[in-house]
Amino acid sequence: MHIGIDVTSAVTQSAGIGRYTRELVRALLALDAPYRYTLFYATEKRIEKPFDPLPPGARLRRLPFHDKWLARVWHRFQLPIPVELATGRLDVFHSPDFTLPPVLPGVRTLLTVHDLSFVRDPDSAVPSLRRFLDRAVRRSVARADRVLADSQATKGDLVELFGVSPVKIDVLLSGVDARFKPIRDPASLAAVRARYDLGDGPIVLSLGTIQPRKNYARLIQAFGQAVGRGRRAGTIGDASLVIAGGKGWMFDDIFAEVTRLGLEGRVKFTGFVDDADLPALYSAATVFAYVSLYEGFGLPVLEAMACGAPVIGSNMSSIPEVVGDAGLLVDPTDVDAIAAGLIGLLTDPSARDAYMRDGLRRASQFTWNAAARQLLSVYDEMAAR
Repeated sequence: MHIGIDVTSAVTQSAGIGRYTRELVRALLALDAPYRYTLFYATEKRIEKPFDPLPPGARLRRLPFHDKWLARVWHRFQLPIPVELATGRLDVFHSPDFTLPPVLPGVRTLLTVHDLSFVRDPDSAVPSLRRFLDRAVRRSVARADRVLADSQATKGDLVELFGVSPVKIDVLLSGVDARFKPIRDPASLAAVRARYDLGDGPIVLSLGTIQPRKNYARLIQAFGQAVGRGRRAGTIGDASLVIAGGKGWMFDDIFAEVTRLGLEGRVKFTGFVDDADLPALYSAATVFAYVSLYEGFGLPVLEAMACGAPVIGSNMSSIPEVVGDAGLLVDPTDVDAIAAGLIGLLTDPSARDAYMRDGLRRASQFTWNAAARQLLSVYDEMAAR
C-alpha cells in the first residue's frame, strides 16, 4: 500500500502543528510496517533533509513554491488538481493540518483536525482567516473518509458544530519526546536564563504564539494581582512572568496590558524559543501557566509536566484531558482564580513538589510511539477497506 502524507507544516512551522507533525511522522517512519510512504511539502526554500534518515520504502518530495499558493489553488479557487501530481498514485492520503486537497477517485482520505477554535472562539481569529477556515475545513471534513481529532473535546466539537458522525472520528492523543525531561544541570539552567534574559528569580512560564486565544491578557492581570498581594505579604519576591512564543495576530492589547499595569520588567516576552532550549526552559520554571481559552490538545502542558514543571492549567476544552489530576485547573475567565492559583503554587513548595511528581507520572503515559502505532492501525483499517 502506498500512503501519501502532507508534511508541509512539519517543514515550515517551528511550533504547534509543525512540531506535532514532525514528531508523529518521525515515530511512524520508525515503525516496521509493510507500506510505502511519500512525504511531500511545499516551500520556495530548499530545506536540507527535514526527515533524515528516511527508512527504505519512504521518499520525500518538495514542491518548489509557497504553501499559500497551494491553499489558494485547492481551497479558495477549488481547482481539482489532484495531490497525486506530487506523490504519484496513492492508496491512502493523510493530511495532518485541517484541510484536504483533491485526490483521484478511489483514494482513501484521512484528515487531522486539531481544534475548532475558529468556531468556538471566533473573536480570537482574524476575520478573513476565520471565514476561510470555516469554509475549507467544513468541506474537507465532509470529504474525508476518516477524521483524526487531537482530543475527546475536539471530537465532541466536530460532532456538535460540524455534524460529523462519531464513528467517523478517531481520537489520537499526542505524545511527548524523550528529550523533554527534567534538566538538573545548573550550568544548563543558567545558560537558558542568560540567553533569554530571565534573571535569577522565580519564573512563571507560559508558552505559545502571542494571540488572543492564549488568554495572555488575563494571565498578565492575574500575575499583577499576585505580585501586589505577594509584595504586601512578602512572599512572591522577584518572580517574573515569562511568555515564550512568537507574535501571532491581534496581540497589541496583550503588550499594552503590561504597560497599563506597570509590570515592565516583571513580564518578559522572549519571542520564539528554539526547540533545543525548551527542556531547560521548562525545567527552569517555578510554575508553568497555561490558561488558554481553547485548545485542541495543549502539547506545551505535556512537555512542561515531562520536565518537572508544576502546572496551572485551564479547566476548559482539552486541557483537563492532558493534565488529569496532575496539575491545578482553574477557570481561565476568572482572573482572581488564576491569581490565587499562582500565589498558591509560588508560595507552597510542598504543593509544587506534589504536582511535579504527579506531572512526571502523567506525562510518561503519553508517547509518540504509542500515537504512531495507533495511526498505523488506522491506516491498516483503511487499507483493508
